[in-house]
Amino acid sequence: MTPRRQLAPTERLHTVPLQAAGVSRVFAGGGAGVHDIDLAVGTGQIHALVGLNGAGKSTLMRVLLGMLRPDAGQVRIRDVAIADAGPHEWREVGHLVEHPLAYGELTGRQNVLLAARLHGIARVRAGAAVEQVLAELGLERYAGVRAGRLSLGNRQRVGLAAALVHEPRVIVLDEPSNALDPAGVILLRESLRRRAGEGAGILVSSHHLDEVARIADRITVLNNGRIIGTLDPGGVDLERAFFALVHADDERRAAAEEAA
Repeated sequence: MTPRRQLAPTERLHTVPLQAAGVSRVFAGGGAGVHDIDLAVGTGQIHALVGLNGAGKSTLMRVLLGMLRPDAGQVRIRDVAIADAGPHEWREVGHLVEHPLAYGELTGRQNVLLAARLHGIARVRAGAAVEQVLAELGLERYAGVRAGRLSLGNRQRVGLAAALVHEPRVIVLDEPSNALDPAGVILLRESLRRRAGEGAGILVSSHHLDEVARIADRITVLNNGRIIGTLDPGGVDLERAFFALVHADDERRAAAEEAA
């Protein structure tokens, strides 16, 4: 088990990278969505969000990134309300939600270079930044291949490289290890650890509890669009603890519906 990192006292005083207070977003017809979410991702912290399929992880991430407008509550990025966030704040954000964004006719390198320029990296520095992140994620061999011809796993790596090339201080990744082979998972793990160690706040969603336990400082459990508890990353038998939380929540909801 990898030891949990200990932040220096000065690090704890930094701006909170990402936080949500009382956030809800409900979709018409059935009430699916997320409800009354309080969540904070600290400086230098890898915060994992886990839940079954349909628990609301991707919806919550979209709300946190401004892709969906909340019906209630507020999201803040580096202490700025998301509605007021401008180019300066968004340049500090890197994300990958659900599917990697890669233009099929561009090579892997061209896709990541485009992301670097869109995130404000000057042309004179962009090339070096791109080569660095390509090497970090093991993409050198495929950098000259058009994205449309890459395997699903290597397209995922390109999407991750595009999300990380500008060294963001706020990182939001939805199931980032999807389609990655074991070597890719290890490279991603080390990349996220380095960035957290340098002060980035990182939120990742996953259903791979064993992988989450290797990198997370905090694990929040989401079920039916609500936060229902936390797990200890250093605990024993995370899978059993996870399903116990979910089962207890399902039983509470079923009892409440029956009594209504």
